Amino acid sequence: MKNLILPGNPRYQPQEMIPVFGYDNLYKKVADVEIATLETLGDIGIIPKKDLEKFTDEVKQKLRDIKTTDVDIIEKEITRHDIRAWVRTAQDILDPQLARWVHIPLTSYDVIDTARILQYRQAYDEVLKLTISRLVQIFINLVEENINQIQIGRTHGQHALPITMGFWLATILNRIVYNWESLEYYSDNLKGKISGAVGAHNAQIGLGFSKKYDEDNFETKVLQKLNLEPAKISTQILPPEPLGHFLFSAINLSASFGQFGRDARNLMRSEIREMTESFETGQVGSSTMAHKRNPINFENLEGMWIRNKNEFGKVLDNYISDHQRDLTGSSVTRDYPIILINLQQQISTLLKEDKNGKTFLERLRFSEEACQKNFQKSSNIILAEPLYIALQMAGFDGDAHELVNRKLVPEAQKDSRQLIEVLNDLSKKDNNLSKVVDNIPKEILELLKVPQNYIGDAKEKSSEIIKYAKLILNKLS
Repeated sequence: MKNLILPGNPRYQPQEMIPVFGYDNLYKKVADVEIATLETLGDIGIIPKKDLEKFTDEVKQKLRDIKTTDVDIIEKEITRHDIRAWVRTAQDILDPQLARWVHIPLTSYDVIDTARILQYRQAYDEVLKLTISRLVQIFINLVEENINQIQIGRTHGQHALPITMGFWLATILNRIVYNWESLEYYSDNLKGKISGAVGAHNAQIGLGFSKKYDEDNFETKVLQKLNLEPAKISTQILPPEPLGHFLFSAINLSASFGQFGRDARNLMRSEIREMTESFETGQVGSSTMAHKRNPINFENLEGMWIRNKNEFGKVLDNYISDHQRDLTGSSVTRDYPIILINLQQQISTLLKEDKNGKTFLERLRFSEEACQKNFQKSSNIILAEPLYIALQMAGFDGDAHELVNRKLVPEAQKDSRQLIEVLNDLSKKDNNLSKVVDNIPKEILELLKVPQNYIGDAKEKSSEIIKYAKLILNKLS
């Protein structure tokens, strides 16, 4: 029986990632690198053709099926070295004439670093890319459905200026798509290495596997079989930046979902209630308060971001090593997949389907009534910005911001009147102010009476992001 637990907390195990990072699957890509190397040794005539004929597809599959658990036993009991333990296991599978060539002329991190790059590529191409595509399409639909829904904008947790619900969702969608583009780019630019113990291809050149200045050298031949390009230069390990950029793009995407979680759970507060999570049959919000409907999914979105943010510190810590390599980073790099696993956990949370096949994201409910109710709470004062600017533009002699802030807003709040009403009453007692008000264009005066119309280009910007998201969705899918 296979051990398929993923790196990280066993509580958070997105099933989609098991074929890539499930524990007993971790040596599949190691096998792919070693297989490509053996095939290349045959291509250049190092391994006799008659011996290579024994390297059948069935034998190759047996190498890919080597379990991490079995390698661990040999490592702990005999080799005290993970790759030499894998080599021993592989040699027991292969014909003796072929077995003697396993791992020649490689060093362990030719295999480990390159295999990991293949894992990250697989995780992106076969899992993340597909689930992100689906999520982006649903998000596009949400923006389109809510593009006209007036919502009070909030800064510092306070009512600010009017926007639309679609505009808020579009700001999240924009971040998701931007970071998805970045993830795609850096996935395409991940590199491999078959450059030997210090990176200078010593064995390959010294023993005649390659010639100096040969672009079609042994390293290139092996990596071509794996659809990878070699790093421009490497030590015993790959330069850290390409993988660092890839994982940082994943971190940024994780933050996009964390932002959505933060905003959404605030909008779900009892006193706001502009949106609600679906509550499934049998679900419980509290162990004691039976009335509770906690925003657990949105809280988990933000929690996963916090976990990921701190995981990335490990990546940065491994940006340096002693000379051509040391072992301090060996155990740490085994945790890197947690970043992609946490990211997929966030996506899987949003895409979790009910018994009717409808995703959690599609089951969200946005309340027009609550949006209107919350909007009305401060609708009489939220046009303070255009009012003070209009006064200044109309020739007010002084600081119009002070006038609105110190006089008009308190009066409007006291009597629940619109700011423009308070201004008109005040202007009747002040000839200079009356002249200024008369200078304000009629269309602006009308705007100052209808706060719902002061939404700038919220709808147009939302449409722009929908168009951008659709473009990237078609390009990357």
